[in-house]
Amino acid sequence: MQKWGPRRPMVLGCTITGLGIFLNAFTHLLTAQYKVVATIGFTFFGIGLGLYATPSADAALTSVPQEKAGAASGIYRMTSALGAAIGIAISAAIFTGLSMEQVTFVEGFFRGRTDNISIRYAAIIALAFNLFVTMLAIISILLTVPRGKPGPKDERA
Repeated sequence: MQKWGPRRPMVLGCTITGLGIFLNAFTHLLTAQYKVVATIGFTFFGIGLGLYATPSADAALTSVPQEKAGAASGIYRMTSALGAAIGIAISAAIFTGLSMEQVTFVEGFFRGRTDNISIRYAAIIALAFNLFVTMLAIISILLTVPRGKPGPKDERA
């Protein structure tokens, strides 16, 4: 981050997180296969979030005057928690709504048990929503976070 600034690690973190989400959406596999793919997926998910978190906080707080750093930190944490809660709520709503429906048009796609196709399909769609939000985050980073390292603060500001 000191060499490239926060933008590159944030995009890399989102990309790795997106890969983890993508791997977790392979609910059409047999249970034994899915356990392996999901373990790898959750590993990528955690690594990606770890790569994203520090540069994100750094990018949000380095441009704030020192006397306002405490308030800015609180606002950053609050918006981060609120965004996570909203994302979880939307994902859960998508999953719950779709898992209640009887899905028959994708039966040939799923391997193994067929009595839980609705739940497996709902998981794919909910995770696809998460992947979409991750792509929006990457676009947002590319549009708003400046390239390179941040310069020294202007103390007169």
